Amino acid sequence: MKPTQPLHITVPDHMSGARLDYVLADLTQLSRSRIKALLNDGHVLYNQTKVKLKPSQIVCTGDCFCIDIPNSRPMVLEPENIPLDILYEDEYLLVVNKPANMVVHPSHGHDTGTLVHALLHHCPNLPGINGIERPGIVHRIDKNTSGSLVVAKTEAAHHGLVSLFASHDIDRQYLAWCRGAPTWNQQTIDEPIGRHPNHRQKMAITDTGKHAITEALLEQRFGTYFSRLRLTLHTGRTHQIRVHLAHLSLPILGDDIYARSFNPSKSIPEEARNTLLQLNRQALHAEILGFVHPITTEHIHCVAPLPQDLNQLNQAFEHALT
Repeated sequence: MKPTQPLHITVPDHMSGARLDYVLADLTQLSRSRIKALLNDGHVLYNQTKVKLKPSQIVCTGDCFCIDIPNSRPMVLEPENIPLDILYEDEYLLVVNKPANMVVHPSHGHDTGTLVHALLHHCPNLPGINGIERPGIVHRIDKNTSGSLVVAKTEAAHHGLVSLFASHDIDRQYLAWCRGAPTWNQQTIDEPIGRHPNHRQKMAITDTGKHAITEALLEQRFGTYFSRLRLTLHTGRTHQIRVHLAHLSLPILGDDIYARSFNPSKSIPEEARNTLLQLNRQALHAEILGFVHPITTEHIHCVAPLPQDLNQLNQAFEHALT
């Protein structure tokens, strides 16, 4: 196999003071997770010197980096005995409650411990459905989002589910805990979403983006500090809820991409503040997944219970801020 040519990067003026992983991802169009993996594995040289580089370190104008990208290897997926929280299952499909911090399918930097590895242990016949790396996968939710996700167990079910998602004939409802409290009780967010023009790993509201509609319903205000919203997806764009809520100045708590860094002030009651400081992911949960079964035509309605961290967050807010 012909070796991959190294990438040579020089930090431009306008990126001085930014994080290393952000700069390298932006200038190479590799994902930040891929950049972090390359840094951790020692594949990035600084000024032709092999030194320990941290993704978070700050770069300066003129810094030179050489990225040696190793040749990709065929991915061999081994089943892993990882427990699954199954909300519904029959011979054609299953709906799982994915925990936060679990990646749906393998990718660079995520070669083990994904939902797919767990599914292959649970359903040995999956490998023939939807390719080698994404067997049975019809849709995704972010690594740091918990909740309902449907998986096909047969080709017919996969085809039927893909059609349902394409026509948006699926009831997908999320719960989000946001910074700020809206003055409205219900809002339809109809804003196109596409790649960010400057940061290719991010999505953004853009005139050239794809049509995206999110229905937002205020469920509870926690004083003027925070709120809990119910979001219904009428389209399924990448990071749709996160981008739409950030656009309304209601960023999801714990979102490290679309929300500014947030240090809860001491004016927030201690119980709520302490719970916030312990939150290590975005407060977004795919609670409801409803659809007509593509094979049996049965109406499927799955509700994923709140995980412990979001339940604690909600209880702390209700106790301290209402």
